[in-house]
Amino acid sequence: MTFITGLLNSMPGAIAQGMIWGIMAIGVYITFKILDLADLTVDGSLCTGGATCVILVLNGCPMGLALLISFVVGLLAGLVTGILLTRFGIPAILAGILTQLALYSINLHIMGYGTDAGSKSNLPVSVDKYTLWVSARYVREISLRNPLLILAIFLIVIIGVLYWFFGTELGASLRATGANGNMARAQGINTDSTIILGLMLSNGFVALSGALLAQYQGFSDINMGRGAIVIGLAAVIIGEVILGKISGSFAMKFVSCMFGAIIYYVVIQVVLRLGLSTDDLKLLSAAVVALFHAVQYWKGKYFTKAKGGK
Repeated sequence: MTFITGLLNSMPGAIAQGMIWGIMAIGVYITFKILDLADLTVDGSLCTGGATCVILVLNGCPMGLALLISFVVGLLAGLVTGILLTRFGIPAILAGILTQLALYSINLHIMGYGTDAGSKSNLPVSVDKYTLWVSARYVREISLRNPLLILAIFLIVIIGVLYWFFGTELGASLRATGANGNMARAQGINTDSTIILGLMLSNGFVALSGALLAQYQGFSDINMGRGAIVIGLAAVIIGEVILGKISGSFAMKFVSCMFGAIIYYVVIQVVLRLGLSTDDLKLLSAAVVALFHAVQYWKGKYFTKAKGGK
């Protein structure tokens, strides 16, 4: 009974974290599935969004503007990776690693802005002193302060805007670039520009997720983005495996990313309640991604053949 009670009490927090990371997973989906690129910038841009948001709030910036600027900073991070990839000819994985590496130092300086040292690895922000839109303190309250309500609104707006955008000519060009770059170029599409745009959008949403995460947990930290790509991939793959049959429409693919992130964090809570050490969370994350990716592979290789052979 104690296990069930503790698990139920942890569910609101798990769902809230899943929704925050769901925004990040949507960003990963844009590069991993739509553009067919492996972008590792996200491990740095998540922290950049969080650090930017917190330092702006601490200096009196309105929360809405702080979130917008965090999104723009993420766009710039994606722009750098895109330029390294398309203009410098650096492979996508290496381009992302280089930007991520540079962002580590940049994030330290952002959080250390105004200090004597000029750099800082951790920056707290208290909900008691500042008006935060999402905070873990209110996650179990039945009120308008509950972050679940705010995050649901964010996700609905983001999914709606992306569904509209990818239905436009520019969005369709981005999708065509990922589907078949040679054919897209033959149709007169500037694939370099669409790749840069996709990387910018992806990291913009990742940075926005980082800004919301920093608010929720009450601090930004230089290591908050470490391993973020694994969680993002886990959310994308879990969503596809579990909701694949009902995620036919383009909007539902983004919805499946959100549910994949929520399922991931619910599983994490269950495993932690069963006694897993927090030191093993990275190992568990890697195992979850490998397992669900294998399920997706096995389903395509064996079950599709068996069905077709009947």
